[in-house]
Amino acid sequence: MKPKVIVYQNTYEQVLEMLREKYEVIYFESVNSANQAEFYFHLKDAQALLGAGMKIDKELLDQAHHLKVVSNISVGYDNLNIPELTKRKIMATNTPGVLNDTVADAIFGLMLAAARRVSELDQFVKNGEWKGQLKEDSFGVDVHHKTLGIIGMGGIGSAIAKRAHNGFEMKILYHNRSPKREAEDLYNAEYRTLEELLKESDFVCNMAPLTSQTEKLIGEREFGLMKKSAIFVNGSRGAVVDEHALYNTLQEQRILAAGLDVYKQEPINPDNPLLKLPNVVTLPHIGSATLETRIKMGLLAANSLIEGLNGSRPATLINDKVMETVE
Repeated sequence: MKPKVIVYQNTYEQVLEMLREKYEVIYFESVNSANQAEFYFHLKDAQALLGAGMKIDKELLDQAHHLKVVSNISVGYDNLNIPELTKRKIMATNTPGVLNDTVADAIFGLMLAAARRVSELDQFVKNGEWKGQLKEDSFGVDVHHKTLGIIGMGGIGSAIAKRAHNGFEMKILYHNRSPKREAEDLYNAEYRTLEELLKESDFVCNMAPLTSQTEKLIGEREFGLMKKSAIFVNGSRGAVVDEHALYNTLQEQRILAAGLDVYKQEPINPDNPLLKLPNVVTLPHIGSATLETRIKMGLLAANSLIEGLNGSRPATLINDKVMETVE
């Protein structure tokens, strides 16, 4: 009898075929109130889960008596209770690397859009308001030769730095848990404390992962340290930023603009006041959303799942300590 694997989100046929060669695959395009009972029925004897976004916590794991691998189709894994998974000898994996360039493209595009007021001026043209030469109150700001501060110099942060340094000749500052010598060597990146970075940067790009330490990392105090001409971009997780503080800062024009791809609540509530501000560019969490990259992410997640169920150490294993106890 083949081991049972649950795929709990919409994915691609290549990924499902890869898994079906080896396992009994139970596929849900999404898990909701209509099929939740069926999901939990299969969960009790499933050996692996593959998907993204679902909260994998103690309550769910109490229903998963044979689970060995949780494969997250995402770089971020704040939806996974890593200590609980490790305690239960369950491997957790993610999908780093394959999406770095795609996300960096999107985040850099968001930065450019906010700086050059692309959303505003697109609507300006479509509304028939373009009657002649633009006045200065419709101008944007330059990106090239400015100072970019990156919070979180991981793989994606480094890819953003590469574009900024090589393509736009920007000065790169960064804040990270540990120094990144490669970024310093390749892009002349300079380490700063968070406070120093916020004070010195023309553009502040948050790519820090969401943890208990980074939740609401950027709030009223932090926005108060930024230049009035600064532009803030968030491409990691919404909860790293105090959205109320961001709204107040933008409404009072204490910074110039913001570009957002992530939010505390997703999909964002249509009544969120940030959506009413003209100096905010908003995207629906599209960082890795190209067909090519999403397929690569799914295949990497499936391969990690297979490695884990085979008893090998997956290349993308998050909780290394589990290998000390796994049979």
